[in-house]
Amino acid sequence: MLYTEIPTQRPVTPLLDTIDHPQQLRALEQSQLEQVADELRQFILYAAGQSGGHFGANLGVIELSVALHYCFNTPNDRLIWDVGHQAYPHKALTGRREQLTTIRAKDGLAAFPSREESEFDTFGVGHSSTAISAGLGMALATRYQDIAREVVAIIGDGAMTAGMAFEAMNDAVAHNADMMVILNDNDMSISCSTGGFAKHLAAIWERGESVDISDDGEAFVKPYPEWSYNSRLHSAATDAADNLFKAIGFDYFGPFDGHDVQGLVHVFNAMKKRKGPRLIHIYTKKGKGFAPAEADQIKYHAISKLNTATSSTAAPKYSDVFGQWLCDEAAQDQRLLAITPAMCEGSGMVKFAKDYPERFFDVAIAEQHAVTLAAGMACEGLKPVVAIYSTFLQRGYDQLVHDVALQNLDVTFGIDRAGLVGEDGPTHAGAYDYAYMRTIPNLVLMAPKDENECRQMLHTAYLYNGPAAVRYPRGNGLGVEIQQDMTEIPIGQSEIVATLNEQFDDYISVLAFGSRVQAAVQAVERFAAQHEVAIRVINMRFIKPLDTQMLDTIATNTQLFVTVEEHAVMAGAGSAVNEYLAQAQIIKPILNLGLADHFMAQATHAQMLQQSGLDAQGIEKSINQAWSALAQNV
Repeated sequence: MLYTEIPTQRPVTPLLDTIDHPQQLRALEQSQLEQVADELRQFILYAAGQSGGHFGANLGVIELSVALHYCFNTPNDRLIWDVGHQAYPHKALTGRREQLTTIRAKDGLAAFPSREESEFDTFGVGHSSTAISAGLGMALATRYQDIAREVVAIIGDGAMTAGMAFEAMNDAVAHNADMMVILNDNDMSISCSTGGFAKHLAAIWERGESVDISDDGEAFVKPYPEWSYNSRLHSAATDAADNLFKAIGFDYFGPFDGHDVQGLVHVFNAMKKRKGPRLIHIYTKKGKGFAPAEADQIKYHAISKLNTATSSTAAPKYSDVFGQWLCDEAAQDQRLLAITPAMCEGSGMVKFAKDYPERFFDVAIAEQHAVTLAAGMACEGLKPVVAIYSTFLQRGYDQLVHDVALQNLDVTFGIDRAGLVGEDGPTHAGAYDYAYMRTIPNLVLMAPKDENECRQMLHTAYLYNGPAAVRYPRGNGLGVEIQQDMTEIPIGQSEIVATLNEQFDDYISVLAFGSRVQAAVQAVERFAAQHEVAIRVINMRFIKPLDTQMLDTIATNTQLFVTVEEHAVMAGAGSAVNEYLAQAQIIKPILNLGLADHFMAQATHAQMLQQSGLDAQGIEKSINQAWSALAQNV
């Protein structure tokens, strides 16, 4: 069935409602699976409308999910979902159907597979390209323990472009591991797949024949029907007779229609009769069964909740501020080139890609390569800008250290999704970038208090002759006016943004970093109205180099230092302040506010800030407690 609207009422799904465990699915007649798939598609449409979240990829794996749980004895047999944003049908079939509307909400289901949530979630994911490595580990452990078990890694949505996937396939062949890899080929990541590997898959499709498998597990070649390869065709980059997977050493089967549930059951059952590393290549359509998503797969990669009110006067997103700055800076400097690891839309680069196609480089899901690519460009006198999420820059850390900073190359990093990210949960939180970047020599690291300062900091980072990074949060700015003229901020210089109760001699000095500046100002305004002590807020701006001159200046009359950051307290910006004060032998009480030493489950961003004590109320409460304790000890 092809649907055109997201239902607002729970659909009637009589067959699906009988399945609370895959054993109940496996008890059905094979002829009933198409009805299960249709009901599951209706339910996923409804549930995603209620919860928001990833959309197109889940609709694309309905039949695949049904066939996998029908053919394999889960949870004893291991299914490992790569990336994880296509696991909603899997969750619905494994006892979590009625909870699916709570996905991504506080105390609800996790946005991605989670080992803590279910025994069917065999590996926690959120970042891409890990499934084959994890599956290989499970397969080798199964062999060592002499356990009868199938291991199946499902990879797709562009994840096969990452080097880690090929490292794992190479090793799987070296060990002749008994495992299956299902390549879910939908010609997409979040946007269209790019590069030589995408062209290679197109070449396989253009060959016009499929490597099929008989019921007894024997391979044979047959023509396949005229399926369109998504909505576009690549020009073949390789001879159609070549096959990369066979060349590596995998047994290759496919391509198969990933929406033919009966055909998939036949393939999987037959595949269990073979051993060694096997790859099953299937074709699916992202957004399958929902007409608007099939027509615009990028827009429907993820959706918001139905009936979520959005204001046309909302402040611009930080990613849009970055995107506009990128265009404006590029208009002034021909040396600017921009790089993204498959995050063009999310990083706000659509306009730049359109206006400057020869200066835009989408390297697919390959964060390590993105960083070193920028290093190579910088070696030739150009000024590359890498747009990357904080959580994904973690994957390119060695390249950041060894290839960029060690050589002191002129690379600018726009680090989006810094701090807490709300409903996507701990896999996507940018809670560690201060810690992993402030230890690196040559690197300048900044965090803006608002969207205008973000624009000026990006300009400052770009002008800096060396590696420089600006980390900014997910979502909308504060609504301040953005100055079109770009002004360089003096490196390492903070600013005092609020001073209250100046008639008193003793000060509390609140050192706020990035997104917590406004909340800190709101907190001290309430605090100052209730206490006879001077208090000030410093927008620190720079995590590295730290404004030590400001610290020296204010230390004389500061009775209590407070640091506030949307980052892990351990090794964060507050720790940098502690280190300097200790080194300078400035012995003053200090309170570090930030994220505690544990991973935070999904919730709204506001709920997570409240839970962490990093909203205005929480900051005020912590300052109150610290000041009261200090007064009692005097």
